[in-house]
Amino acid sequence: MERSPGDGSSPSPSPVDQPSAPSDPPDQPPTAHTKPDPSSGNQPAGPSAASEVLAVLTSFGRRLLVLVPVYLAGAIGLSVGFVLFGLALYLGWRRVRDEKERSLRVARQLLDDEERITAKTLYMSHRELPAWVSFPDVEKAEWLNKIVAQVWPFLGQYMEKLLVETVAPAIRGSNTHLQTFTFTRVELGEKPLRIVGVKVHPGQSKEQILLDLNISYVGDVQIDVEVKKYFCKAGVKGMQLHGVLRVILEPLIGDLPIVGAVSISLSDTVIMDSIAAFLVLPNRLLVPLVPNLQDVAQLRSPLPRGIIRIHLLAAQGLSSKDKYVKGLIEGKSDPYALVRVGTQTFCSRVINEELNPQWGETYEVTVHEVPGQEIEVEVFDKDPDKDDFLGRMKLDVGKVLQAGVLDDWFPLQGGQGQVHLRLEWLSLLPNAEKLEEVTNVGNRKLVLQWNRGVSSRPEPPSAAILAVYLDRAQDLPLKKGNKEPNPMVQLSIQDVTQESKALHSTNCPVWEEAFRFFLQDPRSQELDVQVKDDSRALTLGALTLPLARLLTAPELTLDQWFQLSSSGPNSRLYMKLVMRILYLDSSEVRLPAVPGCPGAWDLDNESPQTGSSVDTPPRPSHTTPDSHFGTENVLRIHVLEAQDLIAKDRFLGGLVKGKSDPYVKLKLAGRSFRSRVIREDLNPRWNEVFEVIVTSIPGQELEVEVFDKDLDKDDFLGRCKVSLTTVLNSGFLDEVSMELESIVLLILTHVSFSESLCPHIPTSEPCLLPQWLTLEDVPSGRLHLRLERLTPRPTAAELEEVLQVNSLIQTQKSAELAAALLSVYLERAEDLPLRKGTKPPSPYATLTVGDAMHKTKTVSQTSAPVWDESASFLIRKPNTDSLELQVRGEGTGALGSLSLPLSELLVADQLCLDRWFTLNNGQGQVLLRAQLGILVSQHSGVEAHSHSYSHSSSSLSEELELWAGLPHVTSSAPELRQRLTHGDSPLEAPAGPLGQVKLTVWYYSEERKLVSIVHSCRALRQNGRDPPDPYVSLLLLPDKNRGTKRKTSQKKRTLNPEFNERFEWELPLDEALRRKLDISVKSNSSFMSRERELLGKVQLDLAEIDLSQGAAQWYDLMDDKDKGSS
Repeated sequence: MERSPGDGSSPSPSPVDQPSAPSDPPDQPPTAHTKPDPSSGNQPAGPSAASEVLAVLTSFGRRLLVLVPVYLAGAIGLSVGFVLFGLALYLGWRRVRDEKERSLRVARQLLDDEERITAKTLYMSHRELPAWVSFPDVEKAEWLNKIVAQVWPFLGQYMEKLLVETVAPAIRGSNTHLQTFTFTRVELGEKPLRIVGVKVHPGQSKEQILLDLNISYVGDVQIDVEVKKYFCKAGVKGMQLHGVLRVILEPLIGDLPIVGAVSISLSDTVIMDSIAAFLVLPNRLLVPLVPNLQDVAQLRSPLPRGIIRIHLLAAQGLSSKDKYVKGLIEGKSDPYALVRVGTQTFCSRVINEELNPQWGETYEVTVHEVPGQEIEVEVFDKDPDKDDFLGRMKLDVGKVLQAGVLDDWFPLQGGQGQVHLRLEWLSLLPNAEKLEEVTNVGNRKLVLQWNRGVSSRPEPPSAAILAVYLDRAQDLPLKKGNKEPNPMVQLSIQDVTQESKALHSTNCPVWEEAFRFFLQDPRSQELDVQVKDDSRALTLGALTLPLARLLTAPELTLDQWFQLSSSGPNSRLYMKLVMRILYLDSSEVRLPAVPGCPGAWDLDNESPQTGSSVDTPPRPSHTTPDSHFGTENVLRIHVLEAQDLIAKDRFLGGLVKGKSDPYVKLKLAGRSFRSRVIREDLNPRWNEVFEVIVTSIPGQELEVEVFDKDLDKDDFLGRCKVSLTTVLNSGFLDEVSMELESIVLLILTHVSFSESLCPHIPTSEPCLLPQWLTLEDVPSGRLHLRLERLTPRPTAAELEEVLQVNSLIQTQKSAELAAALLSVYLERAEDLPLRKGTKPPSPYATLTVGDAMHKTKTVSQTSAPVWDESASFLIRKPNTDSLELQVRGEGTGALGSLSLPLSELLVADQLCLDRWFTLNNGQGQVLLRAQLGILVSQHSGVEAHSHSYSHSSSSLSEELELWAGLPHVTSSAPELRQRLTHGDSPLEAPAGPLGQVKLTVWYYSEERKLVSIVHSCRALRQNGRDPPDPYVSLLLLPDKNRGTKRKTSQKKRTLNPEFNERFEWELPLDEALRRKLDISVKSNSSFMSRERELLGKVQLDLAEIDLSQGAAQWYDLMDDKDKGSS
């Protein structure tokens, strides 16, 4: 953004700092203002009723006085000529007076609004005014300028210290000729940087904040340097810098300082090329704010939002600049065009002697910020000395993204004529199938065959883009004399070569740089990597990577170490390579005829337009969400139990000490959860499960607080924080960690189990046992949590088993668990009904699934709003739930609605629908993307079961047997093992006359506990008219006291109850082998009676059972004449 030399330096007040007369419309002269009354002073603006009457009478009296001369002339008997002469004198005087008043008004208007009048007189454009004048969404930042002005001297001190103590030694060490280099003077001057306006871009991404700062710096900086050895002095005196500084705060994290890094870039290029190489998009200046920030190179140079293919076709009506015979003969022009997007600049060829040139050239540019970048085309007349300016046009890239394909004539500003551009938005897709996708017409390969039919100069069109993130190298060979090299890297694809910076005196360099290449055919091209010394004479290593390898990699990405050839034995290079297919997303694509190809297909026998890829589509056919869409995970929080909580209840004025009524509060990702209250218990067991949608933002923590429930104010029992880094990276966090094929558990503290408890685990992968989470800020207490990350999977094959697993994991007090995650991206709508038939509405949309709802922003007065928003929902019943969308107008009511059953997503490819949907009123459509992901628990065994059809049922059962030995694991694991292996088990014996009970009994020697799980009963006896209300009672004989007695919950009116409850007894193994387990199935005999009806019983001799296996088994119930009571 360039300002005039005197801009901002005039002492005259600005239109905002000083009151001014009402401004004129731009197309009218400033003479329409009425003359202000100087005598008004500070009188009230609104006159009273008496003053209004007086003003009317005064005006009427003046008009009567005009008639007095006419009356006197008639009374005296004068002729009409005297009257006309007097009238002529009056009109002449009045005209002179009006001219004086008009001149005064013009002078006053020029004084009050000097900047606007000057801009109109000198034909200055609106871009030279402060941004907040032309754009209402750009805000003033005078408060920020005051802060900068006060900080500026201290910033100068810091810059001096930085240059003298850091930069100067680095320069002296880089070259032997610069050993005497020094900064002799470093002054930033007294004129600080000014921030003309600030604009915030809301809704771009939930994980970043975008700020645009309109900056203007005309400083008196002075920096002098000297190389004393060569008596060389140089310096910088004065500097001007104008432009838009984009500040990106990302990623947002859940810990101080909230922002992980600050990226800075300049959107305009009216600055020096050396600064542009660091700051102008796509380059960014990255300042990490947290340690160990991942993917620094990717944050500094992220993947583009898209690619714009610019077809510079022609121009017409250009002005003539060539003159002959000292201007007597007018010639034409020799036009050429400069196309610029950020630092990407292209120059067309020169067309001699032509005012209507035809270029027919194609360029491809990367786009990173939408909005924020502009396409600028400048046309010049080529001359031997200085080229003449013919005009320029600018266009925001957001309009190309919205249109998909934009083909139009654009007028040239600052000159005459028009330029013809065809702009195509190419989406970046991680899908190799698009490279060779077969269409239904002509059996042609879409992207590659398409590009062969596109007329393109000077380079052929690209089919893909490759981003290379060069991270580091290790153990590079030394130079002669065991000197460490100065390594740099050359990356080449065909005839395009890019180089990294050179790092001095190291054989383990860290570059953290990014490079991009356009690819014409990734199947046959190769990436050649050469690691060299900065002299380019010594090769330290080489690597040749066929790009076809990326086409078969997941997400077209390789992130790994690469072994170098022609180098040391341990020399290797770490790189991340990301390929994206360039796909023109159009609903009406027409393949161009391939020149020279026999049988080339042509629609309607029309040849395609030169430089064109497709017919201009009326709108995009698919959404273009950002890269973070659909990357959410679900965190499942199991609140199991607590121990040794402090007692807070007091009775009789504190004389009698009671217990506590504990409950747990959880806070994460802006949401809070609360468990149920356990009455009078210092060792409560909750066994509740909570779920929350989380992103991969680093630094997130789960805050846990325990309270004692009271009538007035709840007492504090302790708190703890759990970092989510481990669970988000690994998937599971509990007190146990083990790896069995697809079962991966990660923990807090590592203590190995005995080998007997983990017979199927290799010695290199031991089972691990940690301590509990200790509550802070209290004398005692600890809490047991289990955290599990569930990653959505785009396949419905495991849905039924996930639903079964959720029914087992779910406890009575917990809400129904989610089986899937629905991600919805709502991009835009079109053809919405108008208000009262003529006025466009101000629409917004609501997305609803069950009780969860998301409301979009309101777009003012349009029937084609662009929302560009996403939302995620937890889905508990994907087979029956549906997504409800309502489009409403602000103050106008419903504009349309849509109901999308999720069962349609279950049968869609990749569980995803991405298209236009018609609203149910038949007027209006919405473009949205809905994708479903099934939530498969990593420790549930579903994955192992669904992918192990080739394994025997015994091997699967053996793997799941390990769950029997894990301490403090809820009953879901053994129950799940029985449920999952049930379908592969042989036919079971029929139930006896009294029915059967299904039990799992095993001994866990590490904690010296006898454990039993009561799964279910079947085919129970019905003695009366109604089915019984069964429950199971367990008694460890020979003791019959309450200490060894356990019982399940009661099930109502059923002969086949499902319990799935776990019970434990603490006793040594030798004592357990001397015991017998008595199992009785009972039912209530009546509502008022305490007697229980015995439905059947079974007695197990534990010495005859293999307690190390823990297999589930059905046992026949026996009759007993004695009826027990509970």
